This record gives sequence, C-alpha cells and structure tokens, in this order.
Amino acid sequence: MPGGISHHAKDILFKSLSALYQNQALDVYGLHGLPRIKALLPNEFPSVRADERRADTVFLLEDDSILLLEYESNERFLDNHLKYLDYACRILHTYYQQEKRIRPIRIVVIYTSDVTSAREQLDAGDVFLSSKAVLLGEFNGDAIFHAIEEKVHNGEPLTPEETMKLILVPLMHTRFDRQTMIEKTIELAKAIGDEPKQLHIIAGVLTATDKFIDRSYAEKVKEWIKMNKVFRLLVEELEQEKEEMLKKVMQEKEQAVQRAIQEKEQAVQRVIQEKEQAVQRVMQEKEQAIKQTEKRKAIEIAKNLLDVLPIHEIAKRTGLTVAEVADLAKEMDK
Repeated sequence: MPGGISHHAKDILFKSLSALYQNQALDVYGLHGLPRIKALLPNEFPSVRADERRADTVFLLEDDSILLLEYESNERFLDNHLKYLDYACRILHTYYQQEKRIRPIRIVVIYTSDVTSAREQLDAGDVFLSSKAVLLGEFNGDAIFHAIEEKVHNGEPLTPEETMKLILVPLMHTRFDRQTMIEKTIELAKAIGDEPKQLHIIAGVLTATDKFIDRSYAEKVKEWIKMNKVFRLLVEELEQEKEEMLKKVMQEKEQAVQRAIQEKEQAVQRVIQEKEQAVQRVMQEKEQAIKQTEKRKAIEIAKNLLDVLPIHEIAKRTGLTVAEVADLAKEMDK
C-alpha cells in the first residue's frame, strides 16, 4: 500500500505495539528458541543519502540482539533480501554510532498466504545474508479466527498467543480475501472488553497489514482510534469533575455539620451561663433576705434591751451600729 501508516498515528501505534510485544515469545510464528522480546525499536533508518528507509517492525531481544521482522506477499527473493541487507547496514551503522559496538541482527520474514515457498539465504560471495521464513499459508486462518471469535463473544480473555495469532489472521490462508479478513479481524477486536488489548490488536493488525490494507479503510480505523481516545479523555474529564463535585459537596456538608456543632455548643454555653446567672441572682436574693431577716430580729432585740442596757452594749450584742441603736432609742422616746 502506498504511503503506509501516517506519521500522525505512529505515536499511538508505537506505544500500543510496545505494550503488546513486551516480554512476548516468538513461538506463535513457529520460531522456537529465540530470546523473548525486550522492547520495540524505531523502524526508520535515515542514511547519508536523501532517502529514508523504514523496516516493518524492529525488536530488541533479551540477549540484546536486534530482530528485523518483515512482512511479504511476493516471491521476489533477491529484491527483498537486498532490501533487508540495506536495513541491516543502516541498523548496524545507527547503533554503532550510538554505542560503538556491533549488535547481532536476526531477520525473520513473515510471508502471507500468497507465498507457498521461500528461500532463506542470499549468498554473494564474501557477503552472506540469512533469514528465517514463516509461511502463514500453512496456518488455518478460518479455524483460528472462529476459535478466538467464540472466546470473545463469550467474554473470555485471550491468551498472549491468541492475541498474536488474531493479528496475523488476515495474512493466513482463509476463504475470504485479505481486505475482508482485515475488516473482520478489526471488528472482532472492537468487541473485546479489555480496552488496552483491543487497541493492541488493532495497532498490530494495522502494522502487520501496512503493505496490503486499503488506505481509506486504514484511515477510518485510525480515526476510530483517535475518536475513542478523545471519548476516553472526555469520560475521564467528566469522572474527574464528578469526583471534584462530590468532594466539594462533602466538604460543604462537613462544614455545615461543623457550623451546626459550633452553634449547638454556643447555645449550650449560653444556656449554662444563663442558668449560672439565675442561680447567682437567687443566691444573692436569698442572702439579702436572710440579712434583712437577721437585721429585723436584731432591731427587735435592741428595742427590748433599750430599757435595760446602755446603747453601746446593745450595739455590741445585736451587731447593730451605735448610731442605729441610738436612732431606735429616739423612735422609742417619741
């Protein structure tokens, strides 16, 4: 397909593919014994010339070697392997400039169902290139798709191996044409409940079928990915606003409760103060009443003693002042 995947969507696809392939074994390709995948590497290799070459997929394996994974639907063995030789030279040059060492390179070519046989060696004398061929025409894509489809419709999680196989189904031998199988695979991926795995599979299909997929359909799928991302962001934003609103309501409720408690405490304090003041008034009135009663008694006693004792003696015995006793004597004389 001319043009391939646009640069606009590469960041999403690269991140998704990185998460998909991380720590994956290559057994699904029939490549037993290779180290597990450590990381997905950039697949563009600028050179001193004005052009830029892009491999299909480049991996860093756990033994620090580099895996060049290519997808082909033709039997142009020499043309393709000269292309891989160019990729290998650029990879070696790029990483030698960065690290000052030569990294081992492994080349795996995934052939679609169009190819029934493949050569794995290019012998150019002192220059020798070897690759490993995987013929997807030997895989029953219909059976694999049907088995995975049942699991998806039953809500069962897919294993890593099933995820990888589903990505490659459009390139396997099936009764449908390739574009139809690409669309069926992507629609099935959309039905998967696990959103990250859903995106991983779609990104994997877009990458694996980059040379074969209908361009307009590929653009629609990438728009769907972007729209879903926008929708997820909107949902996250709404959830955040909801959480903030709930937090605000809880804070206001807590503040209202605190105010009510403070008002209640203040009301209780006022009642206590009023009761204390009332008790103090009663005690003062009682003391005054007692004092008045005692004084009346003292006056009565003083009146009775006026004819018996001198004024100063009466004052001493009754607690009245001499002046008060003298006034009583004057009143008695009248």
